Amino acid sequence: MHLDRRLGLFDATMIVMGGIIGAGIFSNPYVVAQQVHTPLLILGAWAVGGLIALAGAFIYAELSSQVTASGGQYIYLRDAMHPLVAFLYGWSLLFVIQTGGMAAVALIFANHLFELIGVRSSEFSAALLGSAALVLLTLINCIGVRAGSVTQNVFMILKLIAIATLVILGLLLASPAHTSSTAPISSTGTTWQLLIAFGAALIPTQFAYGGWQTACFVAGEVREPRKNLPRGLLLGVIGVIVVYLSVNYVCVHVLGADALAQTKTPATAVMRLALGSKGARFIAAGIAISTIGFLSQSMLTAPRVYFAMAEDGLFFKQLASVNRARVPAFAIALQGGLAIVIALVASKYEQILNYVVSVDVIFFGLTAVCVFVFRKQRRDSDAGSFRIPGHPFTTLFFIAACCVITFSLLYKFPLNSGISFGIMFLGVPAYFIWARGYRRT
Repeated sequence: MHLDRRLGLFDATMIVMGGIIGAGIFSNPYVVAQQVHTPLLILGAWAVGGLIALAGAFIYAELSSQVTASGGQYIYLRDAMHPLVAFLYGWSLLFVIQTGGMAAVALIFANHLFELIGVRSSEFSAALLGSAALVLLTLINCIGVRAGSVTQNVFMILKLIAIATLVILGLLLASPAHTSSTAPISSTGTTWQLLIAFGAALIPTQFAYGGWQTACFVAGEVREPRKNLPRGLLLGVIGVIVVYLSVNYVCVHVLGADALAQTKTPATAVMRLALGSKGARFIAAGIAISTIGFLSQSMLTAPRVYFAMAEDGLFFKQLASVNRARVPAFAIALQGGLAIVIALVASKYEQILNYVVSVDVIFFGLTAVCVFVFRKQRRDSDAGSFRIPGHPFTTLFFIAACCVITFSLLYKFPLNSGISFGIMFLGVPAYFIWARGYRRT
């Protein structure tokens, strides 16, 4: 059975933006400010992070215009490299990248919802509430792709309203900061030290910008995918860059670079200065909406990778089946169940998140290499498909950025990176077990 094409350009754009905008933009500005200490460098780090994301969007736009089946990176890596590489990506997505990220964001949702209603919570109660949200979104997405996409679109629009309110009220009602953080850049250290600090600042920006690629997972359910998916990728990423730069400008303008570096909840601090406690409660609601919207998007997209793996005979065969609504319900339920388990057993958001990105960035770089392979293999068959502007320089810039971020992660978080790589390599024997069984059938 095949998946139905029921998603249009607006749906694709909202999926891209929903996959990127989560909790990171509300908290990561202070992490960036701790690494670079002037407004120019803070905004510069977010601008460079946006350029990396835009280069990635160009790459995935070309790939998605050539491969219109659901599965995204899994399909690209399988066709350009080897089924083992693709399997390791899907394996890591299920056990590390997607479910781990979903569990972490579910905990953030629960904590901010408790804050909104004025209830003091424990880690266990937050895990229970986060798990309940995961159960609800799993059921919604099993009903059908339209139900899942409508839910995703509604949360995305509400999320943008909350962010727009933060930006507008922060500029109009909150007094600008009067600090000495505008000191000359040269006073913060040598050029080499500045480069190291700027590289470290790119790590949290990439945490916040990651997720545009998930729109490619549902390529098999997008109408006119060769046209709508590339457009959705570019429109979505450009929209997010505008949103992120606006939020960070307001944070720097209202709090100042020094105060921003010391404020773990900068969005709440800005709204409290603008509207008092009412503003703080409003942005808590906005963060809760943002996180639940991210979870909705994750439920909609990633299970299509497991569906594609099972269709290839490299995963549980039940995951290749679709229900009466023609959605991969078993794959959705498996992802939701694993995310719930992680949410219940993990103690803190940071413990989950730190090791997720290490593997994710590796596969970003490998997927970019697929562009060179496909262009060599399909020189005469891709007329009319999207082409990356400035290739190969744009593509090589993205690959180099992935290498720099991977090195920074290994240097700063060796234990967490080691755990994520260990889980990834456990997929090697699993691949050969499934591949052997598939060859026998």
